[in-house]
Amino acid sequence: MAKVAVAETNDNKLTTRIKSWPQRTKGFLGDVRNEMRKVTSPSRKEVQATTTVVIITVFIFGVYFWAIDGVIGRSLDYMIRNFSGR
Repeated sequence: MAKVAVAETNDNKLTTRIKSWPQRTKGFLGDVRNEMRKVTSPSRKEVQATTTVVIITVFIFGVYFWAIDGVIGRSLDYMIRNFSGR
């Protein structure tokens, strides 16, 4: 008997969720519209500033990783030469 009551309760929840789907969708789309009204596009000056920061940061990280790669590569070459007996 308990299983039947649980099944009916689950079916009732499912039908309620299905019936409320259009209202929930409408509410979601209304929320999206309200949030999109708050969105602003950056000015040309802001875009140029952030682009400059990104380019400089990429260059700095490139130099950093090039240096670290060189140090690790030379260290491994040194260790291989010394431990291999050449």
